[in-house]
Amino acid sequence: MKRFCILFLIGLFSYQSGFAQETEIISDSTNTVSELDRVIENEAFRTGEYLKFIIRYGPIKAGYAYMEIPEIIKVNELPSYHIVSRAESNDFFSAFYKVRDKVESFMDSTGMFSRRFEKHLREGKYKADVKNIFDQENRRVITQKDTFAVPLYAQDVLSALYFIRTQDLKLGQSISVENFSDGKLYPLEVKILKKETVRVKAGKFSCIVVEPILRSAGIFQHKGRLKVWLTVDKTHTPVMMKSEIVVGSIVAELIEYKGVHPVKK
Repeated sequence: MKRFCILFLIGLFSYQSGFAQETEIISDSTNTVSELDRVIENEAFRTGEYLKFIIRYGPIKAGYAYMEIPEIIKVNELPSYHIVSRAESNDFFSAFYKVRDKVESFMDSTGMFSRRFEKHLREGKYKADVKNIFDQENRRVITQKDTFAVPLYAQDVLSALYFIRTQDLKLGQSISVENFSDGKLYPLEVKILKKETVRVKAGKFSCIVVEPILRSAGIFQHKGRLKVWLTVDKTHTPVMMKSEIVVGSIVAELIEYKGVHPVKK
């Protein structure tokens, strides 16, 4: 169960496959300014949203995960949603492998793309701190080690989910997302599979089931499957996530929410 919360929730849209597209390392002097003119209507989320999930491995309760939007702040003088995801192992797992992880995304409130990404991992004796600056105007990401070329409007692993929530999810169609993480670009194809009603502790909801799939040269890459249940209403609130692993599956279920009003069935 090492890194169970991070792998499941924070790495939601990128962890499953060993495939990633290599990104070009570029000089800081690169200057290929592109005008940012994308405007995406957002009726899905707003500041004050708070979601709490319980993480289960089969029948075993492993911990909790939280996703919230406490505020809008300015990044490079532009308003951005401050999105925070936290993962915590419960008392039982913490006795031998304590997890206290925090991931933050700063997402442009108009174009719905990443401006900045931070990851602070505390997992057992393992510690890591990551900071990525998404210089969208120059199509690059500046990390603590290098500067990488990325496509315009690239997402981080957390903003990718919130971007999907703003989209018109039509059955049978797919949405493409360019996702940068850990020095690599993860091109995603998010497939909209079906409608399904699910019951979790937070209530009973009509949902759209989506599946993020990493792609390479037109060939979909799989290592297990990850499915996300989003409410069918305009909020597209995530109420359940399920990841297949070698033995069994890990499931996150919504148990509490505030500041968002998904329609219950």
